[in-house]
Amino acid sequence: MKKGDIIHGYRVVTDVTNAGGGRCVWAFAEKGGRDWFLKRFLEPKMPRSGSAMSVWRRLEECTAFEERHRTIMALLRPDMPGAGNLVLATDFFREGSTFYKVTERVDASNLQNDGDRPYLLPPVERAVLLRTLVLSVRCLHRIGVVHGDLKPANVLVRKRPGKAFHTAKVIDFDDSYLSGRPPEPSAITGDSLYGAPEWRRYLRDDGGVPARSLTTAVDVFALGLMAHAYLTGALPEYDAAHGAPADAVNAGGRLALSDRLHPAMRTLLRSMLAADPRDRPPLDTVLVAWGDDDAFETAGDRPPGTPSRLRINLGSRQSQQGEGTR
Repeated sequence: MKKGDIIHGYRVVTDVTNAGGGRCVWAFAEKGGRDWFLKRFLEPKMPRSGSAMSVWRRLEECTAFEERHRTIMALLRPDMPGAGNLVLATDFFREGSTFYKVTERVDASNLQNDGDRPYLLPPVERAVLLRTLVLSVRCLHRIGVVHGDLKPANVLVRKRPGKAFHTAKVIDFDDSYLSGRPPEPSAITGDSLYGAPEWRRYLRDDGGVPARSLTTAVDVFALGLMAHAYLTGALPEYDAAHGAPADAVNAGGRLALSDRLHPAMRTLLRSMLAADPRDRPPLDTVLVAWGDDDAFETAGDRPPGTPSRLRINLGSRQSQQGEGTR
């Protein structure tokens, strides 16, 4: 794929790049008078030669890859409740031996005057941004879909002209799967920095984590990390000997949450970042806890001596199961 190529009717109009693309390259394209985001997957590829066993294995891999993508596309419909803040695939096809995916081109802007620093926004604006993000992911969880690669790079922050608040659009469902039915570890390309403990162990394929353990609670862990970063400007602190927060948790370590957070917010994030996915609250619980803007205050936002009204009741483990273990 290169600038000027016409692929399945899409004319490539920019240079191709793999920036942030993992196992793919991408470019912007034009078709039917509209602009599109065109992604070319580097793996898997339909086999053209090789031994019978090699060809069979690659065909099996491609079939599973295509079925998963088409299943997720069929579930994530643009008319489903809450889909307005999801950037969904509009086309998925194979050209020759290579798979391609198409989404609309979204003109996303950085936080006005704040670059990529949402923690500098007023508490009420942080609240709207994070609630929008959680509402978007909740619409996936309600139909039993795990995003699988939640991270800041997969959230487009926008502020439309004339609007008061920034909102979040969730993109990139390439690693999405049905809750409890992830692809094989070798087919997963998500970002380890935001991965959940059970997800990290599953990727190592050590046999200790069955596929059914990778539920929507994987996304809850990632959202806990993202909320901490959106509110404080950094991930929770953890032993630098580990490559990711989840690795520190798997090693028995404890993530150090910022003391700048509201105490009730720390309580909620601590539960979202629990080592055991069964201890993480479903997103319905998170949204109830975030019903008061006080939750999004950090040290220095409120004048000294001003009381906070916020209380968070996470309830029992049994009440938290819900969508997180579907």
